[in-house]
Amino acid sequence: MIYSNTDFMPSDALPFSQACENNKQPILSVLQKELVEAAHVLEVGSGTGQHSVYFAPRLPHLTWQTSDVLANNSAIHAWHTAHPATNLYAPLAFDLSIDSVPVNPETKEPYDAFFTANTLHIIAWPLVMRLFALAGETLPLYGKLIVYGPFNENGNYTSASNQQFDISLRQRDPKSGIRDKEDILALANIHHLILSNTYALPANNQILVFTKTSESNESF
Repeated sequence: MIYSNTDFMPSDALPFSQACENNKQPILSVLQKELVEAAHVLEVGSGTGQHSVYFAPRLPHLTWQTSDVLANNSAIHAWHTAHPATNLYAPLAFDLSIDSVPVNPETKEPYDAFFTANTLHIIAWPLVMRLFALAGETLPLYGKLIVYGPFNENGNYTSASNQQFDISLRQRDPKSGIRDKEDILALANIHHLILSNTYALPANNQILVFTKTSESNESF
């Protein structure tokens, strides 16, 4: 299903993430630079759907495909219904633990970019590994994987607030936690994804942009 365009307005009646509301404009500023040549983008872990309804109409040259585990898709549908856009597609069920990269049933077009926000510190490390493996396998040459979130530098927290956040994450789920950037870069390199740009964003977050530099023979 594809929707019609309208302006974005927050709504108290919809599932709401304050973090998404706070970071949407800084992230968009980066995406408008990094996705100039993109045609089809897959958002992995669309969450509430807030990012998708804000980004899609402001990136009218591309299609924005949302995805998440099935349990979260009703929230995304609600945001899409309230704030539609012509280039925004309904969420596809995508569980990193079992699924391959989902294909849009309407366009059937391959994705030339993946975007994910605030996921790497939530999902377990084996799922982080699988995300990078799937990106390395699926993206075309020079395709991009764009990741937003907090990262440790040289094994150290970049702020006291990030340290407290990491403690709270691990108390809730020992498999969660802020990842060391060096571990992410090493993982990316395994799958032919080279760090091409880094952006410092508010609240001690970063965007890491990885570009695929060679074809992979792996299969997942």
